[in-house]
Amino acid sequence: MGGRRSQHGPIPDAKRKTPAEAAALLRPRDSLGLPLGPGQPPALLRALGERDDWEELGVFTALLMGLYPVFTRPGVRHLSGFFGPVERGLRAAGHDVQFVPADFRRFTRILEELRPRVLATVAAPPDAEGRMSLSLHAGATVEDLHRAGADPERVLVVEVSSAFPRTRGLEPDFPHALHVDEVDWIVESDAAPTALPEPEPSAVDRAIAEHARRFIASGSTLQTGIGGVPSQVVRLLAEGPGGDYGVHSEMFTTGLMRLHQAGKVTNRGKGIFDGFSVCTFAAGSEALYAWLDGREDVRFLPVGRVNAAEVIAANRNMVAINGALAVDLQGQVAADALGRRQHSGIGGAEDFAAGPGLELSDRSLICLPSTASPGGRRISRIVDTFEPGTPVTSPRHQADLLITEYGVAELRGRTVGERARALAAIAHPDYRDELLRAAAEW
Repeated sequence: MGGRRSQHGPIPDAKRKTPAEAAALLRPRDSLGLPLGPGQPPALLRALGERDDWEELGVFTALLMGLYPVFTRPGVRHLSGFFGPVERGLRAAGHDVQFVPADFRRFTRILEELRPRVLATVAAPPDAEGRMSLSLHAGATVEDLHRAGADPERVLVVEVSSAFPRTRGLEPDFPHALHVDEVDWIVESDAAPTALPEPEPSAVDRAIAEHARRFIASGSTLQTGIGGVPSQVVRLLAEGPGGDYGVHSEMFTTGLMRLHQAGKVTNRGKGIFDGFSVCTFAAGSEALYAWLDGREDVRFLPVGRVNAAEVIAANRNMVAINGALAVDLQGQVAADALGRRQHSGIGGAEDFAAGPGLELSDRSLICLPSTASPGGRRISRIVDTFEPGTPVTSPRHQADLLITEYGVAELRGRTVGERARALAAIAHPDYRDELLRAAAEW
């Protein structure tokens, strides 16, 4: 399984476009829909940035994987469902980047409502039957890609590159591919997927991961996000004595690949999608992308299926491992913004907090360092109340396990007073007494 392919099927000459020719298909006043992050077409986006005649171009996507000049052009408005470093930088520089609050599953309905005239995605080159694997992203755009291809009033552009792995869905319901016949135009490029750096876990990350590992038994089904803590948790599992794990995760990471390579993932008898690790997109190292190419045991499904709470709960001993920016003493989780400062997005955080709550054997772990140092000023990430304007990403009734380097607060089934005291007890010692006084008021 895995390994780069060297040949692919033919691309009809009548459908070929250069990146510049494809970019010219968009009108000065137009609308464009793109997948999240790894599904974005790099050569097309670069070509769009070479135009300076935009009057009103609206682009709906999320988590930009590159600093594309098109988003700095006058007349271009970027509607983002998930901020990353690029969106934060563009917004700070005064460009028109607006956040659209929605969880990942709702991106599907938002695209359906916005109905952008042009849809574009990146894909692997066509196979001998003309199928172009959607590679690293199934996500929320699959339905609208097919709708755009079938609508004569809309345009579907696919950028293909051999540097993108060919991955699979679960046929026949989730084929994870577009056929050349349903696509209007095909752009060939040599663009490679953006590789994400692997953060070296800090001492704090390692301490949090040691606490988290206690709640992951052999045979558990895992969901992990990106970052130092999830990476360290998976590293401990790969090196430890347990095994027989399943994977059901919105995002497939380099750490999950390593868990596979350690022989710890079997996906055996997990209750749903047995035999397969399931995800809706992948992002990580170049080694991950090479490893995914042609694999049979990792499958990409639309986010509406992967992130459905009842599907998450159907997995055997589901354990979801996610992060947060801050938590208040009631157990409310702020994971995407603080005050009016948008940091990331909602994504699947709420889905993977809600899903495990439907089964007693499942657990949702929210892991965060006890402090942060914005602008060099240390603050507690466990707070009595959030600063004004902070939106709640996950409500208090979804909270289960909150973990810092100082321990674990078990919140499920606890009173508000018990929750507040448990959270104060795992805060940084410099803030603990103040939080315990506040907790006494509950």
